[in-house]
Amino acid sequence: MLEVKNVQKSFGANQVLKGVDLKVEKGDIIVILGPSGSGKTTFLRCLNFLERADQGSMDFEDIHTELKSASKATVNKVRKKTAFVFQNYNLFQNKTALENVMEGLVIARKVPKKEAEEIAKKALDKVGLSDRYDYYPSQLSGGQQQRVGIARAIAVNPEVLLFDEPTSALDPELIGEVLAVMKKLAEEGATMIVVTHEMSFAQEVATKVIFMDGGVVVEEGSAEDIFTHPKEERTSQFLHRVLRDYDYVI
Repeated sequence: MLEVKNVQKSFGANQVLKGVDLKVEKGDIIVILGPSGSGKTTFLRCLNFLERADQGSMDFEDIHTELKSASKATVNKVRKKTAFVFQNYNLFQNKTALENVMEGLVIARKVPKKEAEEIAKKALDKVGLSDRYDYYPSQLSGGQQQRVGIARAIAVNPEVLLFDEPTSALDPELIGEVLAVMKKLAEEGATMIVVTHEMSFAQEVATKVIFMDGGVVVEEGSAEDIFTHPKEERTSQFLHRVLRDYDYVI
């Protein structure tokens, strides 16, 4: 469905990605773990051309392109097949929840306004916000704002959903409501690539876990393999340090 090879990206003299490969099958829930600065978010952004990779290739269904030289038309084709959920919601503050979800449909996809409104309402219903259509972001909790962000993503019916640490800006008591929505999407067969520090989500939902460090994939495998039998010492060190905070024992 989606395969990228040898993704490289530098910011000045700092090489953030040093040749990352990824293969995604339909229905996969791929969770990318790693310490801060490991390149996780940069890699995710390169998949959607929010960052332009310096090197690497992409095969995405009928699309084949070099990431560095992809044309504007190709970038638009990729973006129509994907949707991005940001850490900090990225909502328009002067638009209601409903208007925020409608925006991409009307402006980018040229969906008629009445049809876009129906789609947006269904998306908001799906994330449990049927009573918040007319609320502005300032009237919503962080968890509710992030659920608007997820509704905006699923409204365009993407082939792949990209989540960039979707709970990192939330208070602990609000994390659960966002993860519950993501688990529901996973159960319904959505294809997702998720950069997160939520270990319980990775353990429960992921079909594949990727551990990155220093701009490379150190190890990948099933959630059970990675969490219970990591092969690489660096993976084991990371999990022992992080899982201590979640009261898990490997």
